[in-house]
Amino acid sequence: SSSCSSLSLRLSLSVSLCLTETVMDTRTATAELGWISFPANGWEEVSGYDENLNTIRTYQVCNVFEPSQNNWLLTTYIDRRAAQRIYVEIRFTVRDCASIPSVLGSCKETFNLYYLETDRTVSEGIKGVEYWANAPFLKVDTIAADESFSQVDFGGRLMKVNTEVRSFGPLSKGRGFHLAFQDLGACMSLLAVRVFYKKCPSIVQNFAFFPETLTGAESTSLVIARGSCIPNAEEVDVPIKLYCNGDGEWMVPIGSCSCKAGYEPDNGNVCRACPQGTFKSFQGAGLCQQCPLNSRSTIEAATLCGCRNGYYRGDMDKPEDVCVPSAPRNVVSVVNQTTLLLEWNSPRETGHRDDLSYNVLCRRCHSSERRACQPCDDSVAFVPGKRGLKETRVEISKLRAHTSYTFEIQAVNGVSNKSPYPAQQLSINITTNQAAPSVVPIMHQVSSTSRSFSLSWPPPEQPNGIILDYEIRYYDKVTSVLNSSVVRSETPNVVLEGLRPGTGYAVQVRARTVAGYGAYSKDMLFQTLTDDEYKSELGQQLSLIAGSLVGGVCIVSLVAIAIICTRPDMFSGPTPTVTFPTLSEGHSSPGVKIYIDPFTYEDPNEAVREFAKEIDPSCVKIEEVIGSGEFGEVYKGRLKPVGKKEIPVAIKTLKVGYSERQRRDFLSEASIMGQFDQPNIIRLEGVVTKSRPTMIITEFMENGALDSFLRQNDGQFPVIQLVGMLRGIASGMRYLAEMSYVHRDLAARNILVNSNLVCKVSDFGLSRYLEDDTSDPTYTSSLGGKIPVRWTAPEAIAYRKFTSASDVWSYGIVTWEVMSYGERPYWDMSNQDVINAIEQDFRLPAPMDCPVVLHQLMLDCWQKDRNARPKFPDIVSMLDKMIRNPASLKAVKPLFSLLSRVSSVEDWLAALKMTQYRDSFLGSAASLCLRLTLLTCQVCVSLAGQLAGLLVG
Repeated sequence: SSSCSSLSLRLSLSVSLCLTETVMDTRTATAELGWISFPANGWEEVSGYDENLNTIRTYQVCNVFEPSQNNWLLTTYIDRRAAQRIYVEIRFTVRDCASIPSVLGSCKETFNLYYLETDRTVSEGIKGVEYWANAPFLKVDTIAADESFSQVDFGGRLMKVNTEVRSFGPLSKGRGFHLAFQDLGACMSLLAVRVFYKKCPSIVQNFAFFPETLTGAESTSLVIARGSCIPNAEEVDVPIKLYCNGDGEWMVPIGSCSCKAGYEPDNGNVCRACPQGTFKSFQGAGLCQQCPLNSRSTIEAATLCGCRNGYYRGDMDKPEDVCVPSAPRNVVSVVNQTTLLLEWNSPRETGHRDDLSYNVLCRRCHSSERRACQPCDDSVAFVPGKRGLKETRVEISKLRAHTSYTFEIQAVNGVSNKSPYPAQQLSINITTNQAAPSVVPIMHQVSSTSRSFSLSWPPPEQPNGIILDYEIRYYDKVTSVLNSSVVRSETPNVVLEGLRPGTGYAVQVRARTVAGYGAYSKDMLFQTLTDDEYKSELGQQLSLIAGSLVGGVCIVSLVAIAIICTRPDMFSGPTPTVTFPTLSEGHSSPGVKIYIDPFTYEDPNEAVREFAKEIDPSCVKIEEVIGSGEFGEVYKGRLKPVGKKEIPVAIKTLKVGYSERQRRDFLSEASIMGQFDQPNIIRLEGVVTKSRPTMIITEFMENGALDSFLRQNDGQFPVIQLVGMLRGIASGMRYLAEMSYVHRDLAARNILVNSNLVCKVSDFGLSRYLEDDTSDPTYTSSLGGKIPVRWTAPEAIAYRKFTSASDVWSYGIVTWEVMSYGERPYWDMSNQDVINAIEQDFRLPAPMDCPVVLHQLMLDCWQKDRNARPKFPDIVSMLDKMIRNPASLKAVKPLFSLLSRVSSVEDWLAALKMTQYRDSFLGSAASLCLRLTLLTCQVCVSLAGQLAGLLVG
């Protein structure tokens, strides 16, 4: 229309047509218009012709010979149809006042345009002067003619027609309106009146459809229109919108869509399906491509071309990569400890090429989740190599013991170079066996004399199991290794004696596990002192300690014997029991660190700040979900502290929408862990509390929970390996007992295992279960508590009496779990049945192939009297003896296990079948004091003489 520009470019961003919607047009009227006029001799409706000789209905007025004219013309009711701004196009003619003879000064060549908002039609009976004088009309404009006429031609056609367009708004007070025309003394005709509003047309732009949209209330208004993607298109940027301006034109596009994978743009705003034989693997503006070599697509809208028979594409290949030969066949693997031999057959199809080669990819997996794999590190050795192999075999060494691996063998040829992993592969999963430990990296000299020196060394980087002992080989550096001497040590230190003064020695060390000895370390040279050097150093030290040592030993010995001999009652009555000092429950010896309960702090956050290090979240990288906890997800990730090496970590997160109490309970575990520092306790790396999500970060344990790890490796470990695991758990619990910390939830599920099979105690949050409700049957008792019944001592179930002794009971259950390879304690018995059975002195039987000494240890831990149970230091000592003496781990019951249960002299004699000697043994006690006194004096004199001789020498 004449009121809209035909084409418009706004801000160089959009091109669109303007649309109008007509709500009234007198040119289409075929009957009387029926408008209201006032006064009666004012406006008059007549029929006439337009400039094209079409019949029209017009209104005219020409009262120019009478002064003070005020002629009103009111249109019928016009529905605005939700438009907020209305446009009026008026075609009219005006007689030139100068062409009218004898006209007074009241002649005009203008008229006024008004409008009246309303919800209903104005009554036709309103004709009073007062109404028209005070009507609530709103003036639009005074309209003047650009051209006026002075006469009418003989054909009756009106000459010099004027066209004017006016707009008004905003309209909001009613559903419609009336137009009013006021004549103040003109000679004129209204030839046509058209009322309309503007809108932006429906349009497809940037592959999004925008519907028709009405313009705003003002000419400068911008109305937002939301778009939707056309068929077979998807959003790229959101939100998708255009702005409709006051002239009905689109402008300022925001957001866009693009054609889906399998569809290409056509004619700008249509997404056409890719025809057969082509594909498009991505969303966007790209066009369909022809299928790569040796592939085809048999459907429209293909996102990938399938390989032809005999040709394949690997899982990691790109869709545009060509298909390559088929996969290798019939792979054979031979595992020898930590070395693997792989052999395979060539592919059936080679793509008619003779440039075939093979790649071997290695990934190390976690036993608890085979999908959680990562590339092998550079220490793994491939012979003859791992890429570009021409032969169908490879030897892989330096793998980790007891570790799961996935190997992929790829066939590659000359057309496979478009992808970094360009082949169909054959995969195989293997688990390495037990293996000897790796080489000890270095040794350090602790001290030296003229005929000895003391050495220490760190354990191997890859122990591949529990280190049983070390073998140390040494020889004079001027002689051959064939003349070397060998000693053994159960600890990573040794004192080499019987050496020559002032001589250099070459020393090597190697570690032993149940799999045997590892390789010797490289030669390291150490020097003994000369006699003069040693005497000078020793004389200074002995002169300071000789007197105090001799005097102290003698005085202490004589005082002790005097006390015994002056109390004859000690040898009467029951035989005294020999005891050893241990830490009492809830207390600690001087100098030992004491555990502090974080809930004793008035502000629990203070405990977190004191015991846990705050970590910058930018140093934490979350990689994958590995489980879920009570408070949120558990992830595997990596921690890169500033200036330190990146390490793998486990990340516990606090779920969204937590309460303050949940946050306190979540962080309380970090406040507890942060107080512990021991190799068999899970290590806290730090916390993230100043950003979201809240995180607890600990060391990463590759093999996960002990119970599931054992179930997945049922029967795979020798007994001594299992004993080594139990020793580690006992060592961690000994540390906790010394800290006066009671775990309350010791179970195999709460023991974590790393890649070297080191077991570490974790999960320090059972206090939550003692307070909060939980639906976990593991922590439910019919007696009303929330405790792990199958692992808990009777006094803890009945009286909530949790002590280190109740932890010892739980340790006995853990020992049973380990020896049974993760079986559920008490099998399918209910919790109440378990409680009743224990009260009736039922105890779990020995698992299959369990040594008697280990089952006896379990029974000792399950003594009903908690004071009769062994302490954790005792348990560690017993396990150490078993490891040093593997023969004790037989089915035959050794003597010391029988004697370990005696508590008096009578019991000991009865165990030896010698009760007939009881009176004689007790009767000889009187002479024991004299013998002890004489022996002590002889020892003191002898010691004094030896020290004096050293000083003189």
